[in-house]
Amino acid sequence: MSFLRYDYLLFDADNTLFDFDRAEEKALLRTLEAFGYPVDGDTQALYRAVNRILWRRLDFGEIRREELVVERFAVFDRVMGGGKDPKALNRFYLDRLAEGDDLLPGAEELCRFLATGFTMALVTNGVAQAQRGRLSRSPLKELFPYVFISEEVGWQKPQREFFQAVSCAMDIRDPRRAVVIGDNLVSDIQGGLNAGFDAIWYNPSGLPNPTSIIPTWIAPSFSALKAYLMG
Repeated sequence: MSFLRYDYLLFDADNTLFDFDRAEEKALLRTLEAFGYPVDGDTQALYRAVNRILWRRLDFGEIRREELVVERFAVFDRVMGGGKDPKALNRFYLDRLAEGDDLLPGAEELCRFLATGFTMALVTNGVAQAQRGRLSRSPLKELFPYVFISEEVGWQKPQREFFQAVSCAMDIRDPRRAVVIGDNLVSDIQGGLNAGFDAIWYNPSGLPNPTSIIPTWIAPSFSALKAYLMG
């Protein structure tokens, strides 16, 4: 369909199509309750702050994923007084997170429409156990013939090698015919641009861009994204 802007759409998963915030909240609450931590806003905020810092370090290649998922609970538990097994905490949390298949409003409708005209892939840095579980429960599983999870690929966004692996598997011969769509300016947008793809920043909240990264386009909504992709 040469009249379309692109042939290949490479969608980030969390907070682009999947409602990760809701899935995380439900998984975290169940984990705190199961391990006897206070189930309150301050405790949740502490975990999220630690988790956010470590994922940011992952984006810049400063920590490995297998270290991150345990270290976040190790740091959290130390601040909370210690005594819990961070590996057990992580296992329980990921099992609960894998059940969180909530999509952002309009995501399924958008993907069903786009799947008729584009070849689509999910490209995610999320933990494979959680991402596979969530996708298997989601109606999106039938719409994405390609799923690339950095833990399985061996490289992570924004590394060029991750997107090279995607290009090879999907036989993308002209990077100008592919676009990365995601909410993270570093892993999605900078990663896509570095690989020679266009990159659309999905930013429905109208967040400011504090970086020097310049997206190809900024999508304020799914409806605007659909109109842009169609040409």
